[in-house]
Amino acid sequence: MKFLVTGIAGFIGYHVARRLVEQGHAVTGIDNLSAPSDLKLMRLSELGFAQNQFGYGLMHQSAKFGNLKFVALNIQDRVQIHNLFAAEQFDKVINLAAKTGVRSSLDSHSEYIASNIDGFSCILENCVTHHISHFIYASSSSVYGNNEKVPFSEDDALANPASVYAVTKIANELLAKTYSNTYGLKSTGLRFFTVYGPWGRTDMAPMLFAKAIADGKPINVFNNGNLLRDFTYIDDIVNGVCLVANMQPQDISSPNVYNIGCSTPVKLLNFISELELAMGQKAEMNMMPMQVGDVYQTYADTTAFERDFGYRPKTSLKDGIAIFVKWFLEYNNKLV
Repeated sequence: MKFLVTGIAGFIGYHVARRLVEQGHAVTGIDNLSAPSDLKLMRLSELGFAQNQFGYGLMHQSAKFGNLKFVALNIQDRVQIHNLFAAEQFDKVINLAAKTGVRSSLDSHSEYIASNIDGFSCILENCVTHHISHFIYASSSSVYGNNEKVPFSEDDALANPASVYAVTKIANELLAKTYSNTYGLKSTGLRFFTVYGPWGRTDMAPMLFAKAIADGKPINVFNNGNLLRDFTYIDDIVNGVCLVANMQPQDISSPNVYNIGCSTPVKLLNFISELELAMGQKAEMNMMPMQVGDVYQTYADTTAFERDFGYRPKTSLKDGIAIFVKWFLEYNNKLV
C-alpha cells in the first residue's frame, strides 16, 4: 500500500510513518518544518533523513528505510500538492499536519485558520481529484470544549468550543463529511486525547514538566492541579491509526469520526507524581489559575472505535511514563 503522511516531522506523524514503513508499506511524508524546527529535524534524522537543509519541494530518500521518502512542503501549496499527488499516485492519505496548540491559537487566529482549514481543504480536494481510496485525518478531544457530560461520546453536541484550535478541528470534521457525502470520498476522523511519549512536543505538559524537573526549575500547574486528562501513550495512538489505515476501504463506514484515547482520565497532580517517581526527583510546583482556552477534563468513550476496529489501549500510565522518562533522560541535553 502507498501512503501519503502529512506532518511526518511532527510527534504523531513521525511515529505513524515509522510504523507503516516497518509494516512494509511505501510512505511519502511531507512537512513544512515549522517551529520547533530543531526537534522536527531530529525526528527526521531518526527516520533516515540526515540533511540539515531540505530544499522546498525536493524529494529525499531515507537512508534507513528503502520504502520511505520525504518532501518539505506546505499543505496550503495547491500547485505543489497537486503535482505530488499526480506523480506519486497514493492509495491512502493520513493527514496529521496542523498548527497545534490550544492556548496559542487564542492569539493567532489567522495562522490556525489558514493552516488547519485552508490546508486541510487542499488535501481533501486532491484526495477527490486523484481518487484516494481512504482519507484518514487527525481531529482532537478539544472539539468537546467544556462538555460536562462524561465520558465524551462521538454523539455529543459540539456547541461550546473553548479555542480557535478546537473550531478548526470541528471545521475539518464538517469538511470531511461534506466531501464524503458529495464526492464519495471514504473518510475517517480520529479525535486524539492528550498524547504523550518519546519525541513528544516540547510545548506540551509532559515535556515541559520533565525538563523543568530535570533542570531544578518550577513547573506551572494550572487550575491548582485540579484538571483531569485522558493521557494516552503514543504507541496506543499509533496502533489505532494503523488499525484504520490497514482496513480495506470497502469495510469502512464513512464518513465517520472516532474517539481514540485511554478512557482512564488522570488527575494532573497524579500524572506529576508518576513523573517524579520515574525521574527520581521532586517537582517544584507553581500553582496557577485556569488558563483561557483550557478545559477542566478530557475523557474518551472509545466504545465505537473498539467495536469497529478492535482498538484496545494497552499501556498503563506507569509504564508509559517510565518509557517516556528513559527516552527523555537520554535526549534531554539535545532538546530545545
